[in-house]
Amino acid sequence: MLSTMPSDLLLMLCGQRWLLPVLAGFQPRGGARFAELLGSIGLPRDSLARALDIARAQGWIMANPGHGHPLRPEWVLTASGQKVADLAGVIAERMKELGLTSPDLTRWSLPVLQALLSGADRFNQLVRQLAPASPRALSQTLQVLVANDLVGREVEDGFPPSSRYRLTERGLLLAG
Repeated sequence: MLSTMPSDLLLMLCGQRWLLPVLAGFQPRGGARFAELLGSIGLPRDSLARALDIARAQGWIMANPGHGHPLRPEWVLTASGQKVADLAGVIAERMKELGLTSPDLTRWSLPVLQALLSGADRFNQLVRQLAPASPRALSQTLQVLVANDLVGREVEDGFPPSSRYRLTERGLLLAG
């Protein structure tokens, strides 16, 4: 799944911590109300408002022109938003299967999994492939991924010692 997703879309989807679960919340009905999202995801109002603003700026959601009835959603997905929400829904479902929540992963977690899936296995390869990310951010992300058993780290003897990273079975489930 991640291997077929364009990396810029993945970066945008993961750029704001709550954007992925918010878009996944749109997926079942194609629309949502602010209060429903607030209750189902359980995040602060301002975080939800920021995520909705980003989704609207990307053209993924729009205000429902027929809003006004209590049962009609305030926001609906656009055609491009439906595709992104479908992907977000699949990723959110896989995360749920693995017992992960959005705060368990960092902004760079899914792009790192995508890079590992494509064959990069050394830290410097990841730094080059994920150029906007700082080495510190990637290092912290790899620590989080190793702690969540999504990535394995093998230290090779030598001078200086080097590390190779690989996807674990859990990481393959989320990435593949």
